[in-house]
Amino acid sequence: MTSDLLDEYVEAVLSLVEQIPPGRVTTYGALADVVGGGPRQVGSVMAHHGGPVPWWRVIRADGSLPPSHDARARAHYDDERTPTLPSGKVDVRSAFWSPWDGQPRAATAES
Repeated sequence: MTSDLLDEYVEAVLSLVEQIPPGRVTTYGALADVVGGGPRQVGSVMAHHGGPVPWWRVIRADGSLPPSHDARARAHYDDERTPTLPSGKVDVRSAFWSPWDGQPRAATAES
């Protein structure tokens, strides 16, 4: 990926993350469905560039975060009243925000 394309990809991911409302979450995979690539690419963007955006609102599909993020994220979830399960994971069914809202769909193999 060239530097310009990488910059565009990073900006696309971060722009979507900034749109996630307080108390809601989306998944790495859902973001990847919009911007292209895969969940690991989105995770890499978040790991390297996600500090200034609400990174705690991007979670794994099972409602968990990497253990290294859990304590800091938990404080944000409490402040934002993000629905959680007794297991401590985010209640994805209740809290999910679709990054497709208002976004053009990325080209796929079927289109």
